[in-house]
Amino acid sequence: MERLWSSWRLAYVTASGESKGCIFCDALAGDDAAPLILARGATSFVILNLYPYNNGHLMVVPNRHIASLAAATAEELTELMRLTQVAEIALTEAYRPQGLNVGMNIGRPAGAGVADHMHIHVLPRWSGDTNFMSVVGGVRVMPEELGQTAERLRPIFERILAA
Repeated sequence: MERLWSSWRLAYVTASGESKGCIFCDALAGDDAAPLILARGATSFVILNLYPYNNGHLMVVPNRHIASLAAATAEELTELMRLTQVAEIALTEAYRPQGLNVGMNIGRPAGAGVADHMHIHVLPRWSGDTNFMSVVGGVRVMPEELGQTAERLRPIFERILAA
């Protein structure tokens, strides 16, 4: 039997399941997830997904702790869409995906892992990126570490947002 080692997931799978706060608010406050932030706007920011489906999987998040689009201001909605557009451009430049998933899960029944702080997932996709490991083994093989992903994407976000 072959073994795949992903020791970085141990903290996730052994967690009690009890929330210690909001991961997005903690990241903004400079907690452990802060290095995953790729870009900051006036009302929103872009952060890598700590447990990505594919390399480059990121999220666009309002700074304000809100649960739905209905609670967002016009300014927040505008910046969320602008940063989602920049995420598409940056991911396309950095990874050359054949497609992208852009989506939201609002509420736990809809699949939201963080139900009380809405966010938009932007996920690069390639033909065949779901293989036997995902289907049979329930395992994703990630060829790039999150730090490398941040190093690849951060300068692209900085360049685009400075223009």
